[in-house]
Formats: sequence, structure tokens, C-alpha cells
Amino acid sequence: MPLSRKVERRSRELADLAAWSVERLQAMGAEHCEVGVASGRELEVSVRAGRPELVKEASSSGMSVRVIVGERVATSSTTDLDRAALEDFFRRALEMARLAEPDPLALPPDPKELARRIRPLDLFDPRTDRIDAAAALARAERAERAALRHDRRITASEGASFGRSSAVSALATSGGFLGTAAGTYQSLAVQAVADDEGGKKRNGVYWTGARFVEDLERPADVGREAARRAIRFLGARKIDSGKMPVVFDHEAARSIVGLVASCVLGDAVYRRRSFLADKLGKRIAPKFVTIVDDPHLPRAPGSRAYDGEGRATRRNVVVRDGVLESFLLDTHSARRLGLEPTASAAGGGSIPHATTSNFFVRKGRRTPKSLLRGIDRGLYVVRMMGFGFDPVTGNFSRGAEGFLIEGGACTVPVGEITISRNLGELLLDIEGVGNDLDHRTAIASPSLRVAEMTIAGR
Repeated sequence: MPLSRKVERRSRELADLAAWSVERLQAMGAEHCEVGVASGRELEVSVRAGRPELVKEASSSGMSVRVIVGERVATSSTTDLDRAALEDFFRRALEMARLAEPDPLALPPDPKELARRIRPLDLFDPRTDRIDAAAALARAERAERAALRHDRRITASEGASFGRSSAVSALATSGGFLGTAAGTYQSLAVQAVADDEGGKKRNGVYWTGARFVEDLERPADVGREAARRAIRFLGARKIDSGKMPVVFDHEAARSIVGLVASCVLGDAVYRRRSFLADKLGKRIAPKFVTIVDDPHLPRAPGSRAYDGEGRATRRNVVVRDGVLESFLLDTHSARRLGLEPTASAAGGGSIPHATTSNFFVRKGRRTPKSLLRGIDRGLYVVRMMGFGFDPVTGNFSRGAEGFLIEGGACTVPVGEITISRNLGELLLDIEGVGNDLDHRTAIASPSLRVAEMTIAGR
């Protein structure tokens, strides 16, 4: 969808300011510099029991700069974009750089490596900013009302919330790169509550999010799904401790994939804060598992045409047919490791670091239901809690909720348990990949079946 005239005008203004800032910094003595400028708007509302609880709307703008003088680096940021004020800001940044320790690895990319063309990715919806507080509250109210009316066993709501944001940015570098980007996002979430035996509360949470308003699920459908998720856990109980097969639904599997993502970033690898640091070129998963980082998916939440250093982004296959093929690297981490950058930098005027874009396990051919077949007794995980993960060793342990699998089908709801295993072993023990991948989130996965995990219950 083409940008509105207002957004195009704002993009030009930010690009002009970024380009002028690079010129001024060079004139004041910067040998290299990067300037990122951004402005944005956001709205957040929430309701509870049919009454508004929060209405918050804000706009912001700011600039970040990274300057290099004689291999000495400094970064700084400001929200005052008046050009006279920026002159003083630039002087202070250069003074900071002259006092810093030299770091030859922090030098920017060669100008020949920078993008010359900005790829369109359809990331901005002009309708986003037109959703005012009244319309946002109405969406949240409809969703909560649908949850409360779905079933008499839904006794309360922890609320419903709607948020939307839009941003326009520009990046200019002394290497000759100048690019602009614009994006929007909106989401709606509901949390329904059902009363269970013994005074326990069973919460059901569901949400929808997208860059474009038209891609959101209907508020009533979001509310009903939240209620359904609360009700299905009525009567949840612990199960006996032991080892058994586990199937992660696609939302729970996303958490597993997020841990993998954190361990393939350049900073974690060169600092030896990753159990995958020595696994490049080695098998870390079965042959039918491929993991991709793809910044070029239209309308996807992690998409971008250029990275934080001005390189044109590219699709990176991180794990190909089970083999770890690539880390995700910015210039600095690539130099540390003696590898080539993968156009995965974030920063844009601040300290560059490697990041993901749309990071996901490529979907398989099996339906989620078929992943249960052949399991006499196992666990189907729909939600995980806590942050029990050591990236150095790969040891993983988290609270979980789900359903007992008996005879190849989900039966009773299960809660108050912990699942654990070394993540490296877990990846190698994947037995099946589902076909239910969706890109609602930047880190995503289809359902996954793992041969065995340790369950701590009663």
C-alpha cells in the first residue's frame, strides 16, 4: 500500500535532517558517523468489567548518533531536534569520542557494502493513526463483552486492551547511505477468568496483532477464544513426574525458537554466552528442520529493507536441513569471529549489535493433530512460564500448562508442572514439525514434537 502524503513528507523531513547532521558532524571533525532519526505515535487503552481503565496517547521524536574519531567511538541521543541545539549536541558527542579508548573493530562497513536501493515491504497502514481513543475502547469493550458472554463459567475478566503505534525513521551514514522506513502495528488482547475447584482461577489469554488493521481478527472472536482457553483448563491437575514425549503447540514452540535465536546472535557467540558457539557447520537438529531469518516477508512484524548499519538486508538460512549454517552478525561481531556480516545489525546511530528479523522454523507437512499420533502417554504444551534457561550450557527448565496425551489424543488439562531438558538435546530429538506456522510475531514456529522431556509434577 502506498504511503500517504503526510508520511512521505515526514520521511523526507527526517531524511533531510539526517543527511544535514552527517554533513555537520563531518565538518566538525568526525571521520565516520551514523545518524538515526525517528518520530512516532502510539495509543494504548484498556477496559475492565466494561469500564475504561487506561487511555494513554503519546508522540515522540529523537535522534541517535554514533561518531568515530581516530578509531575512538561515542554514541549519544537527544529528543531536541532544533538545529541550533543539535550543533551543541554534536560537539558534546565528538568530545566524548575523543576521550574514549580506541576500538578498530568498531569502524563502519566499507561504503561499497551499503544499500543503494530500498526494497518496498508494505509495512505502513495509513488507517492505523486514524483509530482514536473512542474507537480503540470500543474494540476492547466488544472483545471483553464477548468473553464474558461466551459461557456462564466465565466469572470475571482481567481486562481487554488495544494498542496501536506508527513510526517513521531515517538513517544516514558518512559512507553514503541514506534510507527511510515507515511501519505500523496494532494489537488487541483479552484475559478471561473462570473459577475452578478450591478457589483456583483459570486464566485464558488470547490476542491478535498485525501491521494492517484489516489483518486483525474480529474483537468478538478474540474474546470468545480467550474464554474458551480459560474454560478448557477447568479441573487442571498435576501429573506424575517422569520422562515422556512432548508436543509443543505453535505458540509454546515459539518460546523454544526464541531461545535458539538468542544463541545465534553475534554478541552472544563471540562472548561465549551461547552453547552453539562451537557448532557452526555441525548438525544441531534432524534433517527435516530448517530455521530461517527473513526480513523480506511483506507485512510481517520483523521485516525491514536495510539494517542498522545501512546494508541491504537479506534472507539468512541459520539452520539448513538440521545443520547450523550461519550466525546472525553485525560488522563488529563478524570481525570478532573472523566471519562475514549477515546484514543483521540493529542500532541505527547507537551501538550496533546483531538482531533477528522474522526468525522462524520452516513449516512441515504434518497437521498439529497428526503430531499426537502414536503417543500412548505424553504432554501437549500450550503455555510456558518463567525464564529458566542458561545460554552457556543450554540447560532449559520452565513451568508449563497443557493437556495429557493418551492414546494419541489430548485428554485432561494439566498444570503446575515443570518441563526440562538441555536445549541442544531437545533440538536433536525433534520428531515432527507441524504445518501451522503463522507470522503474527517476529519469532515464530509451527507445532513441534519432541521425543522426550523430563516432567516434574507430583
